[in-house]
Amino acid sequence: MTDELWLQLKAEAQEVIQQEPLLASYVYACILNHNSLESALSFILANKLSDDVMPVVTVRELFKDAFSASSANIEHAIRDIKAVYERDAAINSFLPVILYLKGFQSIQVHRLANFLWNNNRKELALFIQSRNSEVFSVDIHPACVMGSGIMFDHATGIVIGETSIIEDNVSILQQVTLGGTGNEKGDRHPKIRSGVLISAGAKVLGNIEIGEGAKIGAGSVVLSNVPSHTTVVGVPAHPSGKPSSSTPAKTMQQNILEDESNNGG
Repeated sequence: MTDELWLQLKAEAQEVIQQEPLLASYVYACILNHNSLESALSFILANKLSDDVMPVVTVRELFKDAFSASSANIEHAIRDIKAVYERDAAINSFLPVILYLKGFQSIQVHRLANFLWNNNRKELALFIQSRNSEVFSVDIHPACVMGSGIMFDHATGIVIGETSIIEDNVSILQQVTLGGTGNEKGDRHPKIRSGVLISAGAKVLGNIEIGEGAKIGAGSVVLSNVPSHTTVVGVPAHPSGKPSSSTPAKTMQQNILEDESNNGG
């Protein structure tokens, strides 16, 4: 799967150079000068994250170490790329996902922070979290557990707390918070099961479970468990029907009225 996607990215890079010569040096630096997806991603992300106290070379080595330590890290990245390609109506090729989309990039930065956190390098993990927040306006605690096939659409203003769990094939839009309800300690953040769509501006608060295939309506405040394959909306959120798809994360359908009409609402 890695080789197939990498060949496709290189082909798309060549097409971009033909269409827009002004981008040639950038595309060569990010894609065509590399021999693997791991190398290209580490270069792109390191150049985004580096600052005056943490140079590009150092950050790039951290990414390369994380990719080398486990093949799962690059497999997750591949599934994240494909998730964006399949779900974002504005995307018709793979290359823009890794070059330009900060939702994808911020997830990969979190994967590095989580790797460092789990390998007892917590201060460095917190530094990476801070840079992720500064550069991409996405604030994810390094301890957050995240699956693969995750899409952050637009991404600006996403905040995810320490004990949150996000399973596979979840889509989250801008200005979403997965947070606590106060300054309590311990397990205090949401558990998001597979296939869930969390629409723009929603706030999911507390150690609650959002069941598989559920949908959270835009602007909702969710304070209690949401059953599987249920749409909730409002402040506080309440059930309003069932999603029109068993996996709303893949359809990205935020219109809750569509759900209600499909279920006699």
